[in-house]
Amino acid sequence: RRVGDREGKLSQLRESGGGSGTGLFRFTPPPARGGAKRRASGTFSSADAATSPDENAEAEATEPAGDDEADVGDAAGAAGRAEGGAESHEAEGHEAAAGDAPTTPKEGARRGWRVGSRRSASREPSANRSEAEGVAAATEPATVSPESQNQPEPASSSPASSSPVSSSPVSVSPETSSSGRSGPAAAAASPARERRDAGADALTARPRRQSAGEMGFFRRQREDDAVQNGSNGSLRDPGRSVAIVTTASLPWMTGTAVNPLLRAAYLARRGLHEVTLVVPWLAPAEQKMVHPNVIFDTPEEQGEYVKKWVKERCGFEPKMKLDFYPGRYATDKYSIIPVGDVSEYISDGKHDVAVLEEPEHLNWYHTGSRWSDKFRHVVGVVHTNYLEYARLEEHGAVKEAAMRFVNSWVSRTHCHKIIKLSDAVQDFPRSETVNIHGVSPVFLEVGRRKAFATAAATAAENDPDSAAASAMGRTVNNMIRSFGAKRDRRRSEERAREGKPPPAPEPEKIRPSTEVFSKGCYFLGKVVWGKGFNELLRRVEEHNTSETGVTHPIKLDVFGNGEDFDDVTARARQKGLPLKFKGRMDHASESMHDYKVFINPSLSDVVATTTAEALAMGKYVICAKHPSNEFFSTFPNCMVYETPEQFSQCVKKALSTDPAPLSAKDRYRLSWEAATDRFLDAADIKEEQMRGPGTGLGDKLGET
Repeated sequence: RRVGDREGKLSQLRESGGGSGTGLFRFTPPPARGGAKRRASGTFSSADAATSPDENAEAEATEPAGDDEADVGDAAGAAGRAEGGAESHEAEGHEAAAGDAPTTPKEGARRGWRVGSRRSASREPSANRSEAEGVAAATEPATVSPESQNQPEPASSSPASSSPVSSSPVSVSPETSSSGRSGPAAAAASPARERRDAGADALTARPRRQSAGEMGFFRRQREDDAVQNGSNGSLRDPGRSVAIVTTASLPWMTGTAVNPLLRAAYLARRGLHEVTLVVPWLAPAEQKMVHPNVIFDTPEEQGEYVKKWVKERCGFEPKMKLDFYPGRYATDKYSIIPVGDVSEYISDGKHDVAVLEEPEHLNWYHTGSRWSDKFRHVVGVVHTNYLEYARLEEHGAVKEAAMRFVNSWVSRTHCHKIIKLSDAVQDFPRSETVNIHGVSPVFLEVGRRKAFATAAATAAENDPDSAAASAMGRTVNNMIRSFGAKRDRRRSEERAREGKPPPAPEPEKIRPSTEVFSKGCYFLGKVVWGKGFNELLRRVEEHNTSETGVTHPIKLDVFGNGEDFDDVTARARQKGLPLKFKGRMDHASESMHDYKVFINPSLSDVVATTTAEALAMGKYVICAKHPSNEFFSTFPNCMVYETPEQFSQCVKKALSTDPAPLSAKDRYRLSWEAATDRFLDAADIKEEQMRGPGTGLGDKLGET
């Protein structure tokens, strides 16, 4: 029924615009399960990608047929243990040399016996069961020859040859195993009673079935031992296969779409890993709620858009593969929720390393196997402070406590290691705090050109010829851009007149500005109250009514859109604040380059991508003293405040001075090359992750 439901959902997505496609990315619905278990292979995968077969299918097909056949092996084990006094000194010497059935697992390992070897050899037709039952009543002791395990059964073997009335000695081999007991009581004894009475050998007796809780607990104990012994290896090892799974995709310009994409692109660029990026696919009707300006009819179109975006921003062709899983946009959560088991849509069948961007979000409604059961090494990257959002809702204290527990539980269940971008989020088991994000090279290029323009403007103050040359250069650049815009409009009009369809959506081309900072303060972010708009309105109101605000007032341009846009704008008008809301805008857009001061008073961020981008462009950044800003506070152009008075002093300094150019070291710290190195180091499980919240015995038992 579960498979049918999943196929029905995927069919609805295709009918609503999902498409099946034949290009670089293809949607393949998972087949119905029949016979032996198989991993569903539904993916939006490369058209020429090979589907890896399930490694467990063959093992499941060769499992024992039933308990009846295993009982024959139990009888064989009992026959070996019931060996009485030796018939002769020669027989004793033979047994000592070849070795009879050991009585403990340790003794069996020392003497080279294989677990279950006798049981596997005893799986014969039902006629052998009759032989075993007949031999059980024999009056003579039985001798066991380990060499006989590899000997074929004699052609004359039959139930009559081991009749209960036979009084001659019987040689028992694994093919014709017996209980080795005599008398009517032994003939009626069950295999279970024989094992209890004879002290069943741990190597040949069928083990007791473990409960689900025991299996989960001991599995986690084995994982811990493997981690301590380093058997999972390092993510720096060449040839490892990495699947990066996230909860959003371009053109939605949110942190969980941009940062996982760039992490996958830069990791694949090194050429040492096989990288697959796994992102959600929304039906066109739901895409309009997330990115209304760009709509895709098929996953192929979105995949091409993503590829062009990376090339435009980073300057190289991305080498990673791209898979899609079905998702639905939840309007009450302002986020995309996965539909079904996401791991089934990953085309890479190696199941080596999984990086779960927002592991709690991905697993709130997860169905199917644990990620930690399917993959050798699972790393979770925590992006969002969901507890802060829960506090803002009705009955916030109760929701916060419940979410804290659920987030910790699902992360501990599915991940071997958790990376927190900052300490603004809750404690997680096996966690380490490292900022593993970077910025696109285009932002660093803007900062480099701004520093050069500032230096040239300073030199031109004492050199009229240099100032005239700079002015002429700016005029020429503006003319070239104007001609380019007119050419693009003319081409669009010609296509419309000829009845041709509009071109496929493409990302905006970025042209780094060569001008000095000519604008004041701005803020960019999703317009929802949880993104710091309460703090923003309060800080602007307090500053403009202070003494410092009289001489250095804030006139703030706000970029972004969101569910609370109308409420925020109405509140700003009610307070009479000088805020201009200009709608959605890409931070790398040319119109954003000339702002000098980025103000971000948010207390709900984990690590603000916009803050890193503003620093990379050489701007001043004014932010609150908060764990989410610890990494940024080490940069010279970042000013941190704790009180309204300190905020006003930061604004005064930013408006009256120019920011310092970034040093080579600071440029590298903000780059994705450095962020990738930090990620590879942090993803390995270290000794300190074996302790801490969620790693105690009670926590491990609780997760089962």
